[in-house]
Amino acid sequence: MKMQSQPHQLHVIFLPYPAPGHMNPMIDTARLFAKHGASVTIITTYANALTFQKAIDKDFSYGYYIRTHVIPFPASQVGLPDGVENFQASTSRETLRKISNGISMLQDQTELLFQDMQPDCIVTDPLYLWTVESAAKLGIPRLYFYSSSCITACAIHFISKHKPHERLVSDNQKFSIPGLPHNIEMTPQQLEEWVRTRSEYTEYLEAVFESESRSYGTLYNSFHEFEGDYEQLYKSTKGIKCWSVGPVSAWVKKGDENKDNKGHKEGVEEEPEWLNWLNSKQNESVIYVSFGSLVRLPYAQLVEIAHGLESSGQDFIWVIRIKIEDENEDNFLQDFEQRMRESHKGFIIWNWAPQLLILDHPAIGGFVTHCGWNSILESVSAGLPMVTWPIFSDQFYNEKLVVDVLKIGVPVGSKENTFWTNIGVDASVRREEIEKAVVLLMGKEEESVEMRRRARKLGEVSRKTIEEGGSSYNNLKQLIDELNLLKISRALKKAN
Repeated sequence: MKMQSQPHQLHVIFLPYPAPGHMNPMIDTARLFAKHGASVTIITTYANALTFQKAIDKDFSYGYYIRTHVIPFPASQVGLPDGVENFQASTSRETLRKISNGISMLQDQTELLFQDMQPDCIVTDPLYLWTVESAAKLGIPRLYFYSSSCITACAIHFISKHKPHERLVSDNQKFSIPGLPHNIEMTPQQLEEWVRTRSEYTEYLEAVFESESRSYGTLYNSFHEFEGDYEQLYKSTKGIKCWSVGPVSAWVKKGDENKDNKGHKEGVEEEPEWLNWLNSKQNESVIYVSFGSLVRLPYAQLVEIAHGLESSGQDFIWVIRIKIEDENEDNFLQDFEQRMRESHKGFIIWNWAPQLLILDHPAIGGFVTHCGWNSILESVSAGLPMVTWPIFSDQFYNEKLVVDVLKIGVPVGSKENTFWTNIGVDASVRREEIEKAVVLLMGKEEESVEMRRRARKLGEVSRKTIEEGGSSYNNLKQLIDELNLLKISRALKKAN
């Protein structure tokens, strides 16, 4: 029998942006709201819904009020094949532009749904700028779901305000970000393109950030014990409400009897080959290498990584996403994979891997990461130190938190912030730098041991923060209680 939400029940609409780093944490957060008694509707397109629907159906079968409302994506109108609805499918600026155009065409339809469904709250990705007005028309709170870190929000705010990078004579010259509680040094090259060079996109993002102040508050996938200094700075600087409720992937994982949908991918086979390989390894002896859902590194860089990993002597498990134009060039990688299989030193997974399952495996001792915020939180939840290799967007700020503030990471020496569709054909990091960072992270020296100890301790704290009485648990409960009171208050005003 299909369950209907009750009239008194808090109804929250979640509007995720179709990019993995934005969508996955918001879906996890939507599931948490449902598990804490809210009635939840997720509005998205068909191809995006397929990536998480199994988890939603399972939650619904357990008695939670959660559903997905699917709207059609105008693929043919923007010149895209059917099913290309997420930035993960984009390998060029042209495809990116077409997907963006398609997303903008969904506004009218989504606003009509808001009016039809009459929700009590909208949780929206900040890039849907128009939802500020939508929520205002309905007289309901708009929650701004920030899919990156507090340190990123603070750094962007102070860089935009003081523009310290504009006073330098060289793109390689370092500057300190003003206003932060730690001395964070960067170079202009490590800043996003829209910060370095003013454009229409700069103006759009400035409007996005400004909309935060017109929202009811901000939701962060973070936790107080992880970046509390920056959470406090954010609150005092922005002067708006803020709730850190992460790490959300760990909350959802904790509630699942099995781990099929960890990582938002349908169906993991019973005993995959990579698992048998990991099971044969000693605890904390393997390093995991992955660059997230969007980045496809050039062939020359993959060759450097292969040599660096092999020279390190470290057992590794490596997720490789191949560019279409590189598919005929991978003789070296095939030979390398065969050699690693024979020596039992390395295991390559092509295109997609269940990251949460791998990071949780006792054989994993470290993570080479692009510093996407979700990957960092997943690494921290697993108590793992990191080799940091930021590539684009907020990843260079996240690296500073891991390396300079928390001291649980080793930088590989990435120097330039390059949008993922603009990555060139050359290798930016050499094999010697890769080998050196991996050896330091996984080594037996006091510095390495201390780094791993700090990471393990942070992992323990991250588990406690989502337990009853923990800071993230309390924040989520307080937020839902507050939204319920607002609902009651609005009902009373209407009655009078």
